Amino acid sequence: MSLFCRDFSTSVNNIHVNKTKPVWHNYFLCGLKGVQEHFSLNSPTGMNCLLDGTIPPSSGLSSSSALVCCAGLVTLTANGKTLSKVELAEICTKSERYIGTEGGGMDQSISFLAEEGTAKLIEFSPLRATDVRLPNAAAFVIANSCVEMNKAATSHFNIRVMECRLATKLLSKHKGLEWEKMLKLQDVQAKLGVSLKEMLTIVEEVFHPEPYSVEEICTCLGISLEELRTQILSQNTQDVTTFKLYWRAKHVYSEAARVLEFKKICSEAPANAIELLGELMNQSHISCRDMYECSCPQLDQLVDICLQSGAIGSRLTGAGWGGCTVSMVPTEQLSTFLTNVKEAYYKSSDQRLTLENSLFATKPGGGALVFLEA
Repeated sequence: MSLFCRDFSTSVNNIHVNKTKPVWHNYFLCGLKGVQEHFSLNSPTGMNCLLDGTIPPSSGLSSSSALVCCAGLVTLTANGKTLSKVELAEICTKSERYIGTEGGGMDQSISFLAEEGTAKLIEFSPLRATDVRLPNAAAFVIANSCVEMNKAATSHFNIRVMECRLATKLLSKHKGLEWEKMLKLQDVQAKLGVSLKEMLTIVEEVFHPEPYSVEEICTCLGISLEELRTQILSQNTQDVTTFKLYWRAKHVYSEAARVLEFKKICSEAPANAIELLGELMNQSHISCRDMYECSCPQLDQLVDICLQSGAIGSRLTGAGWGGCTVSMVPTEQLSTFLTNVKEAYYKSSDQRLTLENSLFATKPGGGALVFLEA
């Protein structure tokens, strides 16, 4: 995260996170507060912290979650406490919700569980990470659309979370499950013990493609509008009047199937692995664009430019509605690819040209660490 910000100071006691101002220090306070509350620290150690980074803010590269994790880790260290990486990831996931973002934990998990040289398949309940060896003949390139998107500053992200939560509850009710306790679409699949393909069939059977009004949702669940707003919806989605349940559920289950297929191809390494993986990435972007509706015109344009410039696959990454794309490019074409994308997307705009770190190849790196001076 590029931090050209004013200094900020506060007491370490009675930390208050301002949801109305999703600025850098409030993300730091999330991690600080999460660790303090986990250990019930009555007299936490004060800290002087200097923050620096190279990730463009609001670019969909998890800089905010990384900052929450950084704060959690340094608070843990400063107070002489220890936790496993998994435990700390789970605490930081919960504590980021202090800022108002109903995130699922993927960003925080990889921030701690990442290892150099290997991608990770992240799974939940329980949280675990499995190595995924990426093909040597391909490079992964990040390209910033230069459209900023702060998840906590809008309701876009939380609306999608609520749509998935509502779809979970309607599916559960339809299948005779304890729908009140169900929060994630994955939970429905696990309870029913069926495949992702079968879940997609169930989605087709249960939902209609047209948006659901809040009144229809209440009727399906047998609850009042007040109960829906206060017991299920998040604070910044209580005034939303319609939700697209069919398309969101269809995206989530099909995306989960693509993730598992991606891992399978990486493990088996067939001769055409790069082409198969690229096609999965392309399908993923189409699904994000059309079913989950979390893309934007600039991201779609950038994906098209990346594919025309030699990428085998390209998709948006992060929450969407701005931020970056990730493209898989044959290593022998990397130099040409970077030149072509720079010419086609960045040189067409003076504003884009001035942003640093907008286009770069990347490899899997290690997770968060504490370096102690000898």
